[in-house]
Amino acid sequence: MDKLSIVGLLTAILAIYIGFSLDGGHLSALFELPAFIIVFGGTLGAIMLQSSLVQFKHALSLLKWIFYPPYYDMERGIIEIVTWSTKARESGYLALEDTALEIEDTFTQKGLNLLVDGTELDNLRVTLELDLELYREHNLRSANIYEAMGGYSPTIGILGAVLGLIHAMSNLTNPDLLGQGIATAFIATIYGVGFANLLYIPIANKIRAIVHQQTLYREMVCEGLIAIANGENPHVIENKLSAFRLAQ
Repeated sequence: MDKLSIVGLLTAILAIYIGFSLDGGHLSALFELPAFIIVFGGTLGAIMLQSSLVQFKHALSLLKWIFYPPYYDMERGIIEIVTWSTKARESGYLALEDTALEIEDTFTQKGLNLLVDGTELDNLRVTLELDLELYREHNLRSANIYEAMGGYSPTIGILGAVLGLIHAMSNLTNPDLLGQGIATAFIATIYGVGFANLLYIPIANKIRAIVHQQTLYREMVCEGLIAIANGENPHVIENKLSAFRLAQ
């Protein structure tokens, strides 16, 4: 679990609540169902219109990364690759067949299987690099969905504010309905800006950071497997991959 994400979200919420309370405000005043429906529903509808069903569902599936991100240990990865290299030099590529079955990372597993199958060096490189690039692009497009939501949300918040003012102006003779319309107007703006800057944009940046870390790890695996296929010495491979330690 990513404790920093939880602490960050709680810190933001508490800071807003404490600041609002110190000025004499009440938390209940920030809850306005019509404003929430306008901002959240409008933003969701706009992003659904923009996205394909496959990409939208994939973006939702990546939400778990915010609190449970995949972890890639560069140091452990380097040790494993050097071990594979030693085993391949001593017993041949077929000795890695059982190892491939134990690997959880699908990219690494695919690379090892290609190595075991005796794929030519150039084909191995092209296949792994293509797979890496397409997977990276697929995940980044999902991050872009949340970034787009961060762009739409404040604008739809303004739309909610205008609708609330229209409602208020049509009830000038009724103080209760007038106050409700004005409340919806201001709170819709708060929701629009708050959701964008406290949720959508941070989620987009968090997913990008995880994708970047994941890509670096898989680039290291790609380089290591290609070096094994090229018959390089395990010590040479370790020295080559040591630069990826700085990426942790």
